Amino acid sequence: MSISTPGGNQRRPDVVSSGKKSGAGKPAGGNQSPASARKSTANRTSSGSPGKKGRKPITPVKVSQGTNWGPIALFAVVGLVAVSIVGYTAFLAFNGSKPWEERAAAIDGISNFRESDPELVAGGNHVTGSVNYTVVPPVAGEHNAAWQNCTGNVYDAPIANEHAVHSLEHGAIWITYRPDLAPEQVAKLQERVVGTEKMMMSPFDGLDSPISLQAWGYQLKLDNADDSRIDDFIRALRVNASIEGPNALCEQGVTATGTAPRNLAGM
Repeated sequence: MSISTPGGNQRRPDVVSSGKKSGAGKPAGGNQSPASARKSTANRTSSGSPGKKGRKPITPVKVSQGTNWGPIALFAVVGLVAVSIVGYTAFLAFNGSKPWEERAAAIDGISNFRESDPELVAGGNHVTGSVNYTVVPPVAGEHNAAWQNCTGNVYDAPIANEHAVHSLEHGAIWITYRPDLAPEQVAKLQERVVGTEKMMMSPFDGLDSPISLQAWGYQLKLDNADDSRIDDFIRALRVNASIEGPNALCEQGVTATGTAPRNLAGM
């Protein structure tokens, strides 16, 4: 079939273009002979095209780095801390295995009236009324039949010596301090007392040192509540200094303040 155009008769093309590139599916560059195709492939292979055989391996470049001291220093510090903890634990275990009398004797500045005045600490009779104590605050001797409650009690006013001495006989530690002691110092003493069995504290008028600790037959006078000897005194003598055994009561006693002794019913 012919189509009439201004240029004359032309033959209609047998194939109508669909928009695809001509020669789709054929190698670019038109028809090649098998020999040319093999030559082209060989050229691409020899040029190092990725994924083709014959590619030379790339030698990794080594980068020289200095020693990283960070982890080494960290491990060294951790090791020193671990050794210190083990050593300190062993030290505490060794000292804790000593008899309490030896631990008390090792406290610098402690007064041991069991050695200097054995008659005073041999025992105390129950008496009524006031007692004139030769050691102030008292550490032993005659005392009232009623003890002062010593179950971690913090008294905000002076208490009767006669009740406090009975508590010492039961194994209590009595912490006394001057009424003008700084509040933050008093608070540090309270932390050692509150909630602890066989512990009590109260202000004490006329005290010749800021702080004084008492156990039955022992006394330690100090200037500061941060002094570590306070804890040494408590660990060595609380309960241990009792002359009535560890089961002696610290409750059901006097809870009132005031320096005049009183008698409780049944005591």
